Amino acid sequence: MVLWVLIGLPLSAGAVLLVVGHVLDRAAPAVGVTAAAVTLVLAIAAAFTRPAGSAPLLAGLRAEVGVDGLSAVMVVTVAVVLVAVLIFAAGEFAAEESRARFHGLMLVFAAAMLVTVTARDLVVLLMAWEVMGACSYALIGFWWREDHHVDSGGIAFLTTRSADLGLYLAAGAAYAGGVPGLTLAELPGAAGGWRDAITAGLVLAALGKSAQLPFSFWLSRAMDGPSPVSALLHSATMVAAGAYLLIRVEPLLAVTGWAAGTVAWAGVLTALILGAVAVVQRDLKQVLAASTCSQIGFMVLASGAGGAAAGTAQLVAHAATKSLLFLGAGAWLVALDTKDLARLRGAARRYPLLGTVFTIGALALAGVPPLSIWVTKDAVLAAALADSPALYVVGLAAALVSGAYVGRILAVLWAPADNMSNPRLNAALLVPLPILAAAAALLGIGGVPVLSQRFAELVGGEMPEPGWAELVASGLLAIGGVAGAAAWTRSRSLVPRAGLLGDWLGLERLAHAGVAVPAARLAEGLARFDDRVVDGGVRGAAATGAALARLADVRVELSLEAAVRAVAGGTRSLGRLARRPQTGQLHHYYAQAAVALGVLALLLIFL
Repeated sequence: MVLWVLIGLPLSAGAVLLVVGHVLDRAAPAVGVTAAAVTLVLAIAAAFTRPAGSAPLLAGLRAEVGVDGLSAVMVVTVAVVLVAVLIFAAGEFAAEESRARFHGLMLVFAAAMLVTVTARDLVVLLMAWEVMGACSYALIGFWWREDHHVDSGGIAFLTTRSADLGLYLAAGAAYAGGVPGLTLAELPGAAGGWRDAITAGLVLAALGKSAQLPFSFWLSRAMDGPSPVSALLHSATMVAAGAYLLIRVEPLLAVTGWAAGTVAWAGVLTALILGAVAVVQRDLKQVLAASTCSQIGFMVLASGAGGAAAGTAQLVAHAATKSLLFLGAGAWLVALDTKDLARLRGAARRYPLLGTVFTIGALALAGVPPLSIWVTKDAVLAAALADSPALYVVGLAAALVSGAYVGRILAVLWAPADNMSNPRLNAALLVPLPILAAAAALLGIGGVPVLSQRFAELVGGEMPEPGWAELVASGLLAIGGVAGAAAWTRSRSLVPRAGLLGDWLGLERLAHAGVAVPAARLAEGLARFDDRVVDGGVRGAAATGAALARLADVRVELSLEAAVRAVAGGTRSLGRLARRPQTGQLHHYYAQAAVALGVLALLLIFL
């Protein structure tokens, strides 16, 4: 019962706000925050009680959901971030905005994520996956009156939808491979080559949803949504869903020979390359977006390297850290009306509390000791080292790059600023930030050996324990990256040349040229084929039928009409002849009878 209420409450509250929002618009923030707070209480209860449930869905299939150790961590994480984000949103949105529509979409979006992390079979997972995609489109394009925002929502939706086809492939292959009930836990036992097809589909869907290479560019366009959307989407919901899925099916990756290595390298290369993309961005939200791709890459690396527990710890620490950073960026956007780094010079000095909590989150993101991601990232790197030294080296390089983009941000935000007025911030904007900053700082205690093993037992895996040499090395790299980038930024330029990295490797243009344009041309060619061949054939058949009808009308009908007229004329002639013997004189009738009897006699004689 607790589980159904946990899912149903935000779903129903969000649906009500979407349907009757014009009536509840003024009360929508209070409704949204209250629903989120009750959802958090239910999530904590579910984490302790581990409920499960099922319902009939299709013939031979049941919709099954349940809370185990891994999903217990996730439902609490999603609920905590949802509460923080909606409290922030309550103070950010102006009166003229559709607050009911916003809070309604956010609640439905969070409900879909709760279903995703508790789903035990591919059918339920696929339904929740679709709802998340639809809500993401609506939230990214929330300011629908501006065409650019709608276009960004469309690009994000179409990119992730293209990758989502993999989930349909996986479901179909699981059905063909005889997986009982399409249950996730039974996927490693799929028959023959169907297991490879299932794995390929799940990997494709997960990489697309988590904006890993080559799908990363859609996350850049997602920054056109409101800041609370970015905070929720980048931290604990949609982008994290792909990493969660790979962690969930880690046993399947392990038994499918090619999959684990492919996933691990996809993750670590994304962590390195998108970290470099983050270094040169000129927009604060774009820096955070690229860093999300990079940090999610460590989770993907963990799932491929057999470190599911380490990947989960990284996911939780990143959720607290990234929601803090996006909400901080949103607060500066409200106060100073800019996301441009050059115009944010000295923003942390102008708003010391906001600057302090943002700095805690940024240093945690860089992996600076003793903050949370330093510990969780090292656990991921320990799993990578056990799997492949090459993965470990590239992972260390990615950790160094993380320090570089954080150092550049902090150098800009704490740079001396001209004396300028400081618009007052709504207190609601700041309420959740210290709590998230504490989480970003303290979640690293999970790396203490006793606690780390307890956490590993909770999520159902083993937590790799990095040695002190690895911890010191990664910590020094993070500190060196931060300090070096900060010094370079102060001494040279606040805004480096962007180039190809600044354009997110030109991935959107490549996708447009390599996928969108060929698809459009193929569609145009098929349309012409339809017009000229299919439709032309139909028109030709119709014209032929009409011509044959006219021919039948001219020749056949005329011939039949002439035959009918001839028969009618002959009949009339015979009728006229038949009337001639009818003279009315008796001797004529006797004569006719005699002739008839004579003819009959002759017939009898000869026949």
